Amino acid sequence: MTASIPQRIHREDRAVVITWSPEHVSRYPSRELRLQCRCAACLEEMTGRPLLDPATVPHDIRPVTISLVGRYAIRIAWSDGHDTGIYTYELLAEICGCVSCRGAGGRGGALASDA
Repeated sequence: MTASIPQRIHREDRAVVITWSPEHVSRYPSRELRLQCRCAACLEEMTGRPLLDPATVPHDIRPVTISLVGRYAIRIAWSDGHDTGIYTYELLAEICGCVSCRGAGGRGGALASDA
């Protein structure tokens, strides 16, 4: 899937749901999405080495707010207090593991599932 601007972004307790098109809806589980944060506190900028210890991320983490960042990303404030990460639409498309992305021969990851 190529990154496009989502039609709808919906916050649930256990997931972020993105509607890319009427036929393509992706559900990103909250904890797994939080672990994908690529901000400077979670990922070493020069080497890409992970700084975030997964053991410090609660299993019941949830998105508190979601804000748009221009026309290319979202920022999520998480229930653990973390709010500096920006999730680009390109990243979200790359880690989408829905049937559409996996079956299209794209780079779809295993994070999202069909909503």
